[in-house]
Amino acid sequence: MSHTLSSELQCGRFRLSLGQHDRPLVMGVLNVTPDSFSDGGLFDAHDRAITHARQMIADGADIIDIGGESTRPGAPPLPIEQELERVVPVLQALRDCGKPLSVDTRHAAVMRAVLAEGADMINDISGFRDPDSLAAVSDSQCALCIMHMLGDPQSMQLAPHYNDVLAEVRDFLLERVQAALAMGIVRARLCIDPGYGFGKTLEHNLTLLQQQSTLQQTVALPLLAGLSRKSTIGLITGKPVQQRLAGSIAAAVIAAERGARIIRVHDVPETVDALKVWQAARLGALIDNA
Repeated sequence: MSHTLSSELQCGRFRLSLGQHDRPLVMGVLNVTPDSFSDGGLFDAHDRAITHARQMIADGADIIDIGGESTRPGAPPLPIEQELERVVPVLQALRDCGKPLSVDTRHAAVMRAVLAEGADMINDISGFRDPDSLAAVSDSQCALCIMHMLGDPQSMQLAPHYNDVLAEVRDFLLERVQAALAMGIVRARLCIDPGYGFGKTLEHNLTLLQQQSTLQQTVALPLLAGLSRKSTIGLITGKPVQQRLAGSIAAAVIAAERGARIIRVHDVPETVDALKVWQAARLGALIDNA
């Protein structure tokens, strides 16, 4: 059964416009962790995290994605209580910021707790594979970002192998979408993420980026792309993580060109500007949904 790509995403208290004439939305990364790969320790204090979130909103972020558990390659799992201690106070403080609040978690207990505190989206790197995860979100109005990851953060970069990376990521996403629909979750609440850097080599990531339009059209849901500052950018440019701005912006524009409707980034103002220029050139007119 074929589906027409929706021009809106139901996201908790918000309906986000994702039409072809809209600029791709920018999701600002807010890691309240001491050990994330890019900005670990910078925003783990609640006051610094809240200040940073408000600055990202001022800089044009459309969504704030709050993460309390590092999922960098090799990261150990975090106790649920500690993840909630990091995330919930920030979520509470930003509740009335005027933008959708996403929580990056793979744990059903955390999902239930943050939805009770008003989270608008659950961004699950494990694709809601935990049998309890879909039950945790099914009765809410939150958006679900269903991501592909091979294995888990501790093992995902240990010689990842695919016979056909595009087909295997596609099939996984289609299966998880069907599982969500079977729980009564409507398509208008769903978006997908190919999971750049999560159990993938440089070649896997480049194949997925090259074929991203095909993936998005096949699954027929809005696609979120997160390439910001990742090791793929470093391997291509030879730059350390804090010097990957130009490469990250290039990746964001390429992802947008190939169908991504949400771009997850650390560097919000620069990415917003780049996407505004890309959008104006694509449409031949100055039209912006910021």
